[in-house]
Amino acid sequence: MDTILTVNGGSSSLKCGLYAVTNTDLQCLFHLKVENLLGDTTLFKVRDEQNRVLDSHELACQDVALDERHQRALQEVLQWVDEHLPESHLIATGHRVVHGGDLFSAPVLLDDDKLSQLHQFIPLAPLHQPYNLKLVEACRSLAPELPIVACFDTMFHSRQPRIERLYALPRNLVDKGVHRYGFHGLSYEYLQRQLSLAGAGNLKTVACHLGAGASMCAIAEGQSIASSMGFTAVEGLPMGSRTGNLDPGVLLYLMREENMDVDALEKLIYKESGWLGISTISSDMKTLHQADDPKAEEAIDMFCYRVALEMGRLTAALEGVEQVVFSGGVGENDADVRSRVLKRCGWLGIKLDEEANQRNSGIISAADSAVTVRVMPTNEELMIATHVDELLH
Repeated sequence: MDTILTVNGGSSSLKCGLYAVTNTDLQCLFHLKVENLLGDTTLFKVRDEQNRVLDSHELACQDVALDERHQRALQEVLQWVDEHLPESHLIATGHRVVHGGDLFSAPVLLDDDKLSQLHQFIPLAPLHQPYNLKLVEACRSLAPELPIVACFDTMFHSRQPRIERLYALPRNLVDKGVHRYGFHGLSYEYLQRQLSLAGAGNLKTVACHLGAGASMCAIAEGQSIASSMGFTAVEGLPMGSRTGNLDPGVLLYLMREENMDVDALEKLIYKESGWLGISTISSDMKTLHQADDPKAEEAIDMFCYRVALEMGRLTAALEGVEQVVFSGGVGENDADVRSRVLKRCGWLGIKLDEEANQRNSGIISAADSAVTVRVMPTNEELMIATHVDELLH
């Protein structure tokens, strides 16, 4: 049985999916996840496509150097597949790579030169790119015979109009690549393909990928034309622990008055702000809902307000909106957040069916709504596997 392994790594986690390649489609066999890679207790979990737990155990990593733990996690994944599905014949791995810069606007087979080029983009995505590439290198070490396909979070946005991508900076900086890129592209590409299958792929759409990492995207005729994230994945909406949009003068102020250096500022804007910073409680939306604290309520309301504001900007980019899609962990599962956002968007003619909204799936707009509103699960891993299959065949 030919299979493809998708690899999606963060700073302290690894998510993999094993897909069987058939004559007609790709079938997900297992979801494999390693959590808390940099902590004292590392967990390895395997679920099937119905989300049933097939295995859950601790992974001994305490004696492994921190910079080698991603390779240890990937080794465990490959060993588990080999032991539990010996008929599996891996034909390739597909890797989520956050930043492709201006060089990569489509999936590519990686070689030494391309890998070297991708290392140049680490300063643009310091929380993700190093670990994405570390897993590529681990795969090359553990299974050197396998083709490795890189799929980029930026590639869906690569054809945005230049006017959307420009910052009002000197042209010499723009020419060096200091401009807007956009992220979560694999998620938006998957949603767009699903909308096309549903006969709604040509509508003017605002897609909302809402989670601890959150962004929004304006899609016209199947193409990204504007997005909330820009040069890095910290721009746009306030997120679990990221600031979102911030007056750059604030950073200058903090450098001068609080003596904060670049490392302190990076930690502030990526790890200490957002919902966590405002609530002082958590970067997890579910935890904030459960907290009996006005600061948690303020963090939730601020997030919903900013989503509604971005809806207006993206609607302007589209010159009108016909469809809104909610996805991501919060977007798919949090009826309260969706309701708060859409109540602020009544001026667009959006009317919410509150009963449908509670079901967390399908069309949730009222029959007389001027804009169709949907809740759709995203699947970045399947999108990666699809790209690998298309590229190889």
